[in-house]
Amino acid sequence: MAENESENIQAEPAEQPETPEPAKPQDPSNEPKYGYWWGTGRRKSSVARVRIRPGDGKMLINKKQLDDYFPRIVDQMAVVAPLKTVDAQKMFDIFINVRGGGTTGQSGAASLGIARALKIYNEQYLPALRTGGHLTRDSRMVERKKYGQKGARKRFQFSKR
Repeated sequence: MAENESENIQAEPAEQPETPEPAKPQDPSNEPKYGYWWGTGRRKSSVARVRIRPGDGKMLINKKQLDDYFPRIVDQMAVVAPLKTVDAQKMFDIFINVRGGGTTGQSGAASLGIARALKIYNEQYLPALRTGGHLTRDSRMVERKKYGQKGARKRFQFSKR
């Protein structure tokens, strides 16, 4: 019996199969949701919900082309600015639903939404978008009208006599 124990001790241990290293946990926010990367932008009273996916550069805003929805060149340039910053104008199909406010607020909201979606799509775009100022929300809002005045700042005409 003693001989069997010593033989077992000296015997080589059975080879254990190598266990694969655990996969690195992926950031769930980087995964596409329904095939799209989402971003939400706000400006004044406008809210834009942006979806991007790799494609050939198609951009629809409320189911209309960019130049049909925003006739002013300034608004069109504001919407496309984050894409120009990261040189991705023809790399993504972009679908934007925007509500509320006027055209300037809507274009600013769409710009922020695109920048946020690009940041989620690729973290390497973050420094360029940050230095371009595309990820900063413009918090300026319309000041409310005060009672006893004609507007937010304007007062009724003052008469000394």
